[in-house]
Amino acid sequence: MHRSLKVAVIGAGVSGLAAARELRHEGHNVVVLEKSNHVGGMWAYDPKTDSDPLGLDPTRETVHSSLYLSLRTNLPRQLMGFSDFPFVKNESGDPRTFPGHEEVLRFLEGFAGEFGINELTQFETEVVRVERKGNEWVVESRTSRDGDSVSREGFDAVVVCSGHFVEPKLAEVPGIDTWRGFQMHSHNYRVPQPFHNQVVILIGLGPSAFDISREIAQVAREVHVATRLNPDLAGMKLGDYGKIMFRTAVKCVFEDGLVAFEDGFSVYADAIIHCTGYKYHFPFLETNGLVTVDDNRVGPLYKHVFPPALSPWLSFIGLTFKNSVYQIIELQCKWVAKVLSGKVLLPTEKEMMESVKEYYQLMEENGLPKRYTHSLYPLQADYKHWLVAEIGLPPLEEWKENMLKQCFKNFVEMNEKYRDEWDDTYWDAIIHGAPASEK
Repeated sequence: MHRSLKVAVIGAGVSGLAAARELRHEGHNVVVLEKSNHVGGMWAYDPKTDSDPLGLDPTRETVHSSLYLSLRTNLPRQLMGFSDFPFVKNESGDPRTFPGHEEVLRFLEGFAGEFGINELTQFETEVVRVERKGNEWVVESRTSRDGDSVSREGFDAVVVCSGHFVEPKLAEVPGIDTWRGFQMHSHNYRVPQPFHNQVVILIGLGPSAFDISREIAQVAREVHVATRLNPDLAGMKLGDYGKIMFRTAVKCVFEDGLVAFEDGFSVYADAIIHCTGYKYHFPFLETNGLVTVDDNRVGPLYKHVFPPALSPWLSFIGLTFKNSVYQIIELQCKWVAKVLSGKVLLPTEKEMMESVKEYYQLMEENGLPKRYTHSLYPLQADYKHWLVAEIGLPPLEEWKENMLKQCFKNFVEMNEKYRDEWDDTYWDAIIHGAPASEK
């Protein structure tokens, strides 16, 4: 039996656009609710930043985008398209295999236009509350033109696609509250000029620290990158960037500006940038405790998507990380759309809860903390293949997996030049299985 439902999609970023397309393809009545006046989510650059650079003030004026002006993708465009809408080169755009954020936004705008998603979207509409009442979800929202006036609309199902790069997560450092220097989260970094001739500490070793440290080193006096992940790097300089020095984790900071590291090194610094990731945050969602966020574990969720007690009427798209993001999002969206239409059946609530508990137990046995729940590496490497089988698609192309492995490998090895060295010729060799010599 085929069902056609009225579905609210919260957010018009990558997840929301993909969800709207797949839901519409399955015959559902879709309404996309987007706070900004455009599609693209975090890929729409905004030079403005939060009124609180650390993101601690709950009353701060927030900016959704976390993009810095120079940001380029860390995955090749071949891995950032959809199965029937590839991210191809545009003659009038950025031709690079790893393009800048402007090109990604143009791609997403093209996707929205091609599949008529703009017509489904209520722009400048902020969702303030989502709650299950009786047999429907009541979504409360307000628009900029209506001021504080709240409108309510009922839906059969809600798909949460609000992203998770807005609410900063900060490092816990003794003495940080009274440290006299400037602090910010990477969410609010845009350009390097404010750090001219300064001593700058970056906490973290993820993609944002990877890029920002190299850019700031062009203007700063010294740059120190502190990380817990690889203490063997301590004291090493980064390749051609003589101003960048790796350090162990920050042990404590002092009011006079001194920053002490766990390996005994210390330095007076002007600024600390927390490149420490984000918190999953759904302030609009009311589930009476059926869905919670605990140390960045959103749960319980069956396969990172469906809360067993509220399935299939509530779902989440795009929570996973350490994966081929666009591919996973598209597969999740196809799964949700087919489950809502009745073409694919979920296990019972009890069976889904047992699956969640087994996964949590596996994490515990492998010493993985809760905050890694939605990481697809190393325990859920076969997740996308499970999704493919569940929705009845042909096997995935192996070349995409090979490309992803190459990108991860070079990030781990901190080869900062691979985005410029690996052009389409290199990737064509990877795709077709020919030996590819690195430049």
